[in-house]
Amino acid sequence: METNAFNQKLNRYELDDKIVYTGFSSYQDAEECAHKKNGELVEVGFKDGNDNPEICNEANLLEKKLHFFVDAGDEYKFIHSSDPGFKKYADELQKIQAKLQQSPPDERYLTNFEIENTEDPIVVIKNDQFESVTSRERSKYLKHAKVYEIGVSVPKS
Repeated sequence: METNAFNQKLNRYELDDKIVYTGFSSYQDAEECAHKKNGELVEVGFKDGNDNPEICNEANLLEKKLHFFVDAGDEYKFIHSSDPGFKKYADELQKIQAKLQQSPPDERYLTNFEIENTEDPIVVIKNDQFESVTSRERSKYLKHAKVYEIGVSVPKS
């Protein structure tokens, strides 16, 4: 089983004469994997609302040195847990949860830990307002989104 830098399982896809891995925790994580496997960095798009990958270059992940990007139109923004803006929305989510639960301060710290350590969380923003939290995998099926990930391509042996 292949894993990323956080020991999370990588996704493995067989495309024609290649095997492509996605699910890297950072661009650097993908670079290291490509080096170890004598593979090539590629951009992988999931554009049909399903888990059907294709190699593309629409989001320019390689040039931007990004590992993940979601395009769901102008009104939606998907913020990955590794993005600098994620912390702002995670804090907002904690405030909402604390109010709803009317929890004591020490429990809020536990909530903070859970939010930041949920498996690869993505904050969904609609029209600059917090909408929900989802996972990287689930984002492929939401809001007619086009999901782009950095991948490592190796030839089938």
